[in-house]
Amino acid sequence: MLAYHRRDKILELLQEDGSAKVLDLAKLFKVTEVTIRQDLEKLEKEGLIVKEHGGAFLKNVPSQVSDLTLSHQENLDKKELIAQKCVELIESGDTIILDSGSTTSEIAKKLRGKKQRLTVITNALNIALLLGPQPGIEVIVTGGEFKPPTLSLTGQKAADSFKGLNAQKLFLATAGISLKFGLTYPSISDLVVKKAMIDAAETTYLVADSTKMGKTALASLGALSLIDYIITDPDIEEKHRQIFKANEIELIIASETSPVVSL
Repeated sequence: MLAYHRRDKILELLQEDGSAKVLDLAKLFKVTEVTIRQDLEKLEKEGLIVKEHGGAFLKNVPSQVSDLTLSHQENLDKKELIAQKCVELIESGDTIILDSGSTTSEIAKKLRGKKQRLTVITNALNIALLLGPQPGIEVIVTGGEFKPPTLSLTGQKAADSFKGLNAQKLFLATAGISLKFGLTYPSISDLVVKKAMIDAAETTYLVADSTKMGKTALASLGALSLIDYIITDPDIEEKHRQIFKANEIELIIASETSPVVSL
């Protein structure tokens, strides 16, 4: 892996987890601790992180947590379109799982005052706070380790929270989606949680705006066959439409009146 590419992955991981240790990063990227320290020094000079003894942490995390804001706020127009389509697929009486993330947070915002008799299972504290006060919505929050930048709970304890639970629909987030690497994420600790979510749901909807198509993050959850549908926005490139069509992956385009495009 080239140095600049490795630094990009380190930054993605910090944006997901908030902090990391030099030793752990060296093992993860299979390089020396000296190399990782050099990477962190460069990222710090660029004003992106703060180094500390034995590791580094992301800037502005305390203010983000206190304000309950997520670090990934780009492409909100696309995410709002996707969220609206998701809400149309949710029926009164459903039990749904909302993964953590900016797109799923938009789903939660649009559910306020719109649906009745819902049970929402989530590992995202901001989503729990958004929907918890809503009449007719029961919120179940997982346990787990807190990740400040994503306001979420992760790790094996979070995954274990899904044992014995059954949901009609899962709205799953992703950092990148490709045919070769499948569903990818910046943080390894999230993989076990997302797999547990998929196992607990009858139908899995991957919510991914068009900028995620063809991108890859550090850790792979598995093949696209893990999901039932991809919900995306109208800006998806034709080449990606054709790839999904060739592999019999069903798309839901957020702006289309017909909820499902069978490919």
